[in-house]
Amino acid sequence: MKKKIAVIMGGYSSEYEISIGSGEAVMMALADSDYDATQVLILKDRWVAVENGVEMAIDKNDFSFLRQDEKITFDGVFNAIHGTPGEDGLMQAYFEIVNMKHTSCDFFGSALTFNKSKTNAIVSRFGVNCAKGMYFTGNDIIDENELAENLGFPLFVKPSRSGSSYGITRVTELAGIKPAIDEAKKEDSDIVVEAAVLGIEVGCGVARLNGKVEVLAITEIVSKNAFFDFQAKYEGASEEITPARIASEIQNEIEENSIALYEKLELKGVIRVDYIIEESSKKPVFIEVNTVPGLSPASIVPKQLEYKGYSQKEFFTLVLKETLKS
Repeated sequence: MKKKIAVIMGGYSSEYEISIGSGEAVMMALADSDYDATQVLILKDRWVAVENGVEMAIDKNDFSFLRQDEKITFDGVFNAIHGTPGEDGLMQAYFEIVNMKHTSCDFFGSALTFNKSKTNAIVSRFGVNCAKGMYFTGNDIIDENELAENLGFPLFVKPSRSGSSYGITRVTELAGIKPAIDEAKKEDSDIVVEAAVLGIEVGCGVARLNGKVEVLAITEIVSKNAFFDFQAKYEGASEEITPARIASEIQNEIEENSIALYEKLELKGVIRVDYIIEESSKKPVFIEVNTVPGLSPASIVPKQLEYKGYSQKEFFTLVLKETLKS
């Protein structure tokens, strides 16, 4: 009998539509596989399993649902929720409580990596280069002149806990700082302000497959905009080149750093680590970890799978096998 898998998608954040795209890609790939996949929508007002357009309420006591009078339970979960509650540790904590295996990181790893300021503080201790930055909680008074003096221009203002470039602004003058802060705070009360790193942006996919942590590929991101913003990521305003056109020594450093971060931060499933290769030093600078990266056709990881020689069906099957054996 096939193992029954819930493919969770949706979520509570601005990344809802992106998550639906990722979840649908997973459902399509698993349609003719060794697994019986069910779409599960995680929404603020309801959690529902969806079969043939019919919604059936999820029992949050054990993450099951009733199909007519039959109780349906799951052997595991494929997590395709970007942002809260699928990438910030909330769903992970719930799944640990109900003893449900899932493809994403554990609660702590998810919560940590979703917080950019906390991640940077830890990653820098591992000897990985991070952008120069300043971090603020919702109660801090932000001195715009101090930011300009310490970080210079251009700089980036980001929500500390968010994804897909929502709320991120590239600022080139003092007058732009306050509007950028207001924009970031629409996504999160805590914000990060970083000096811009000029260079080549790349994303490195990593996964544990057959018991071994391996790099999928490094993708070079050539944005038509000032940076790799939402439009560049999802609306075609960028070119993604796999493999990245970088020197072998830089490639090796990025691969080694990404595998080390995966292991030291005790991450699971498939992730993507983003860097900018600084123009002047030719050194990769860590930007962020995405523990639930996009899986829709417009996303980077599927392009890396194609380069690596994996079909999505084959890759998602390997991810689930790794998850269910743990």
